[in-house]
Amino acid sequence: MKLFGRILFWLVLVPLLLFTLLQAYYLAHVWWWIDHNPTSTSFMRQQLSVLQEKKPDFQLKHKWVPYNRISNHLKRAVIASEDDGFVDHEGVDWEAMQAAYEKNQKKGKVVSGGSTITQQLAKNLFLSPDRSYFRKGEELIITYMLEKCMDKQRILEIYLNVVEWGVGVFGQRLLHKIIFIPVPPISALPRQPGWP
Repeated sequence: MKLFGRILFWLVLVPLLLFTLLQAYYLAHVWWWIDHNPTSTSFMRQQLSVLQEKKPDFQLKHKWVPYNRISNHLKRAVIASEDDGFVDHEGVDWEAMQAAYEKNQKKGKVVSGGSTITQQLAKNLFLSPDRSYFRKGEELIITYMLEKCMDKQRILEIYLNVVEWGVGVFGQRLLHKIIFIPVPPISALPRQPGWP
């Protein structure tokens, strides 16, 4: 009986304890970020590591912008394109997740997640870009924490400030650097034969 108790301890209780400690770590960060801005995320650190393999002196570009200074047009556009039910749901769009699950079953691998803005934020803050059902479970737990601890405005503010908008460009403050690239005027383009 002693041996069974030890096996039970190592196979069940230790993993459960480690899982609980990990959730406490996530919750402590979420609680801290109610009033403090994240300086980096899991995605930022992973992307920096990948980019520094090619260019060792590469630095991520990131600048925090308070919610009231973020364009209302950008806020609306992101909600419309990423999660049109953002203001109404409690962090998870179960219908979108069901559709993603069915799509994944049809393809035989994970190709879609059906994530809301809050779920994407959870993933960006703490998790890897890998796609698995275990990671999706972690994402759901963190999403619940975010939704219970923060209001929608704070969730959107953090999301807009930490999401990657282009390679190594995190947060909407530097978005103009990748969208508004100089384009030559039409008069400077070479003429094609037969064009006036």
